[in-house]
Amino acid sequence: MPSKVFSAAVVGLDAQLIEVEVDASYGLRHFEIVGLPDKAVEESKERVGAAIESSGFQSPHHQPVRVLVSLAPADLKKEGSFYDLPIALGYLLADNKTSFSPGNRIFIGELALDGRLRPIKGVISFATACQEKGFSELILPKENAAEAGLIKGIKVIGAETLKETIDYLEGKKEILPQKTNPEDFLKAPNYPVDLGYIKGQEYGKRALEIGASGGHHLLMMGPPGAGKTLLAKGIISILPPLSFEESLEVTKIYSIAGLLPKNKPLINLRPFRSPHHTSSEVALIGGGNPPRPGEITLSHRGVLFLDEFPEFHRDVLESLRQPIEEGQITVLRAKHSLTLPARFSLVAASNPCPCGYFGDPEKKCNCTNSQIQMYRRKLSGPLMDRIDLFISVPQLKYEKLIEPDEENCSSKIRERVVKAREIQKERFRNEKILVNSEIEIPQIKKYCQIDSKSGELLRKYVNSGKLTARGYHRVLKVARTIADLDGSEKITYNHLSEALIYRIREERG
Repeated sequence: MPSKVFSAAVVGLDAQLIEVEVDASYGLRHFEIVGLPDKAVEESKERVGAAIESSGFQSPHHQPVRVLVSLAPADLKKEGSFYDLPIALGYLLADNKTSFSPGNRIFIGELALDGRLRPIKGVISFATACQEKGFSELILPKENAAEAGLIKGIKVIGAETLKETIDYLEGKKEILPQKTNPEDFLKAPNYPVDLGYIKGQEYGKRALEIGASGGHHLLMMGPPGAGKTLLAKGIISILPPLSFEESLEVTKIYSIAGLLPKNKPLINLRPFRSPHHTSSEVALIGGGNPPRPGEITLSHRGVLFLDEFPEFHRDVLESLRQPIEEGQITVLRAKHSLTLPARFSLVAASNPCPCGYFGDPEKKCNCTNSQIQMYRRKLSGPLMDRIDLFISVPQLKYEKLIEPDEENCSSKIRERVVKAREIQKERFRNEKILVNSEIEIPQIKKYCQIDSKSGELLRKYVNSGKLTARGYHRVLKVARTIADLDGSEKITYNHLSEALIYRIREERG
């Protein structure tokens, strides 16, 4: 009689339940896996056979038995090596080599030839699926147990070998359930850059503070060596710490991507991704076959830093428009589509011209007007319209470099950012909004009210063509953030004026 055990498959960032049915009948020696298996799944029959023999049982490859493994649903592509454990257990059950109740259990794990269980990727997704589908127990490689233990409501059993797994299932050995305390990993992280180390650049630091408080996107422009990259790296140190829910989101992404640090089952530092300007659209946006998370998804709940912004291929930059607007990206492929989260803060940096010294009072620019215009035209109007804050980062004099800046160290700025975020949390407690940048157009009137004097100022900019319809809404959201930093319930004329300073770019050259 065929046996049935349960496993799971990763689909995007989530896991889907998989039924592993195994039929073992005596006849011509044959081992077949059906249900759209990929190469790694096809090869599992060799790993499974060797692991079974190493565990003290007779391998199906050494006896006259026909083995048929069905992975259902049959129309879902099965990828990866984590079906090894359920296939091995299913065979041993079907061939009456062991006896246990598969019951409310999910099994995942890759087998080594000697029967050891190797660690796998995407464990939080499997554990979440186990909980959501009503299963009570997840059995997986011991090295993955701490990660799975973050999900409450299920029993997590980490085993080292196939033999140990069987002994546990037959009641011959006790394995204590894994319990992971998130508080052990949510301690204050060590930030690589403190804004207090950056002398001067008060204008840039203020813009970073506004961007961090409201989740706004920003572009820094200045000559080489002015400190744009250092400022960008410093923004992580002023963002609020990740909540446990946010940490789980980020950890799930990095686990599936195979980027989760060893011995660190929970990520507690907001992501900072800095892809090279030669990166392809697939590398940035995600995709491939099967689709995998790109840099914008790896930046979820953190910062995507694009240095040398105009040097990225135009198609790559244009692909950012949807995720900037919607906080997610939909990857379409011939057989399926996938929606991945991409709620990041974009921080871009650019030189003002190809040589980098246009407008510099000390160094002469060697670029012609046409070269400057061509360089800037690499950034399309629709893309630039989605950026909220434009910052000039000048080269500093020596006197500025040696000035202490204790008031603008990261810890003090972070305190102000956290207070502004708390105001937003209270404001949006009945909305699916975390920060001001996520306010939708229909909600602008409710949350971004202005007085008649401020309205007259905005009308002047809109009617003169300096502000588009999208720019109008984005300025109001930035002004709302500035008011929150000021502890003001209402957006004043001064708040709006400051937002416009960061928004309006003067074309030069």
